[in-house]
Amino acid sequence: MKNGSLLAAVDLGSNSFRLEICRYSHGLIQRSEYIKEAVRQGSGLDEDRNLSKEAMERGWECLARFAERLAGFKANEVRAVATQTLREAKNRHVFLDKAHQLLGFPIEVVSGREEARLIYQGVSHFLPQTDERRLVIDIGGRSTEFILGVKQETSKLESYRLGSVSSSLKYFANGELTQAAFYKAEVAAKAVLEEAVDFFPRKAWDTAFGSSGTVSAVAEVLGSAGWSDQTITLESLEWLKRHLIRVGHVDSLRMEGLKEDRRAVIGGGLAVLHAVLELFKIEALQVTPGALRHGLLYDLIEREDQSKDTRSVTVAGLQKAFQVDTEQAKRVSKVACHFLHQLETGKEAEQDWPRLNKKLDWAAQLHEIGAQISHTDSHKHSAYILDNTDAPGFALSELHRLSLLVLGHKGKLRKLDVDFTNVGFACQLMCLRLAVILCHARRDPDYKKIQLRLSEKQTNRFELLIEPLWPQRFPQSQHLLLQEVLAWQKTSWELQIKQA
Repeated sequence: MKNGSLLAAVDLGSNSFRLEICRYSHGLIQRSEYIKEAVRQGSGLDEDRNLSKEAMERGWECLARFAERLAGFKANEVRAVATQTLREAKNRHVFLDKAHQLLGFPIEVVSGREEARLIYQGVSHFLPQTDERRLVIDIGGRSTEFILGVKQETSKLESYRLGSVSSSLKYFANGELTQAAFYKAEVAAKAVLEEAVDFFPRKAWDTAFGSSGTVSAVAEVLGSAGWSDQTITLESLEWLKRHLIRVGHVDSLRMEGLKEDRRAVIGGGLAVLHAVLELFKIEALQVTPGALRHGLLYDLIEREDQSKDTRSVTVAGLQKAFQVDTEQAKRVSKVACHFLHQLETGKEAEQDWPRLNKKLDWAAQLHEIGAQISHTDSHKHSAYILDNTDAPGFALSELHRLSLLVLGHKGKLRKLDVDFTNVGFACQLMCLRLAVILCHARRDPDYKKIQLRLSEKQTNRFELLIEPLWPQRFPQSQHLLLQEVLAWQKTSWELQIKQA
């Protein structure tokens, strides 16, 4: 990453969408521009967890405005993520398909634990690098994250489906701010978070920090009223609660420091925050400026270095956990990426080869993680593990893409519920399957005399050019390649073997 480069993070939260643009300088970031819009997507989920058309429209309009500001940014300079509302929404693909087109950059839906990891990354870069054990808390619109960590390393992280928007909709739906409503909201919050007390015990941390969302909004109100805006206590929250109850309704609520987009959800947010401080016996919650979006920016920087990319570390961890034959995994990866490079030079229209190559490498590294469960159906178990694991650094869509590649690395192709019109995916899958075939004897194959290319005369056709004597030297591999020709006939693609 060059000094002076501009980087951007887009956070699609349940209450607000945020765009942060920062300038990179010697490993650090400095804010250049910050835009926040109250979209309130979290209030647009119905009982069946479908996002309303109105909520989607509000999100699309906001992202179209963000896109204008992001014009000229490259793919590796922008990262956009969505959190709890789109994790829950059953029809999220409808929103995301158009959102991607409007923004011009992929939008990743991240798991709760990945959200927590990114929050901690953002917070930790704003704090001194001491040996202090930290508990970081982030109360968002529909989820609340807890993280334990020291310096920039996390030891525990969890996400709970509880937030300012969901609590406000359920207990302050008519806007009335009553003692009874606060009591019910706090009891409900404690019921959800009670198990977290054992997971994040008081003896495990030295200082508690609050990040973004509700914490920042409450701190700003308290600071304007004469309390500290750097530390939140139960005493200050009790004062604020009494004030809200005296006012009686959000429509009548006017407080210095309270932004308009926070009025409708201040009741639920305060109830959750009060419950957290009581339940965890937090005497003073330190307010920190670090947030999810900052974690995204530092993650972008780390991804420039393969050894620091969290996803690569996760892949290595999964290999170790499932006792993968790493020599075979490296062998398959080397051959698969070799073939993908041949396709890259043969199809100049595809512009995203570095990303495709990296994800093909990960798929090859992980294609046998299910072998410890069942050798015969290892590909099915490998795919299931990837679709259902918490994998730091990965978005849910990335894991699903890897699971499809792993599921399809052998066997029939009709089992894959995929869109074969995606040229990049078809190329990755072809390269992975060919590599697995050529490495079937679990030793380095002779693949230098084989060339894979995309046909210039016919679309959706792969051509495998083999020297005349190669089939005689490797009859088993030749047999498997002929079987592979038949396998691709069940798809919209074709594989043709030719003599070089």
